[in-house]
Amino acid sequence: MLKPGIFKNVFQSLDAMITGRGRIDDELFEQFEEALLAADLSIRSTDKILEQLRQYVRDKRLVEAKDVREGLTQALVSALGNAQDSDLKFSPTAPSLFLMVGVNGVGKTTTLGKLAYQQTQLGKKVLLAAGDTFRAAAAEQLEIWAGRAGADFVRQHERSDPAAVVFDAINKAKNLGSDLILVDTAGRLHNKANLMEELKKIGRVCERELGRKPDEVLLALDATTGQNAVNQAKEFMQSVPLTGIALSKLDGTARGGIVISLRELLGLPIKLVGVGEGIEDLLPFEPDLFVEAMLSVD
Repeated sequence: MLKPGIFKNVFQSLDAMITGRGRIDDELFEQFEEALLAADLSIRSTDKILEQLRQYVRDKRLVEAKDVREGLTQALVSALGNAQDSDLKFSPTAPSLFLMVGVNGVGKTTTLGKLAYQQTQLGKKVLLAAGDTFRAAAAEQLEIWAGRAGADFVRQHERSDPAAVVFDAINKAKNLGSDLILVDTAGRLHNKANLMEELKKIGRVCERELGRKPDEVLLALDATTGQNAVNQAKEFMQSVPLTGIALSKLDGTARGGIVISLRELLGLPIKLVGVGEGIEDLLPFEPDLFVEAMLSVD
């Protein structure tokens, strides 16, 4: 669970804004706007949330500033979309297969290792596949995570075809009776044509061997990069059929509003959030709990 007050540097003044203020006025909404923008929400997301809050005030015929907290909470939760959208999608026919994509340095491999641990703790038999065959030591890093997570592991030699790794992973998973295959991919963005072709080949292998496309294609993003994470996501969306976002290092930012901007601007659900360095510090994303943590002081 997200710790209350994780974003206190931004919203620690929320109670001060409304307590003892008296009547709702334009100055209050200006202060909300400043706080939301400081939390790394986009201008578009901020405007939408404030308009919903104004409508809430009108509908409820509110007068006192202290009564707007619930309306702000509802507007923020609403901006994060349907909670069920954030659930990971598993196939009814094992094994399920997830791809993790993203640029190097955003915590992609680490997130995948933590996800493997999370799923093994839930009783699933997991296989990690080293589909990033281009980055030095990528397979070694993932193999270490497989050991920590209690997951099986598949790799090939450096510079081999990532689709061949996925082929091997699917066949090994069938032989082992695995429930879930987690595939790491190369963190390259500079050559979209090559990236898309690799992922298309992986998709074809999945359809041939499993009878369907990957069950999840998750984009790993670093929360501390703020609006740059939105730009990265837009670049990947041009080349990759993404199903959701895995957001790492959420504990390393006092802002966190980037979560709302990503959901609002891209239409992609946040599915996983990393909140620490430990192997257990990967959580399923729950919009209501996220907003609660965002607005809590301690």
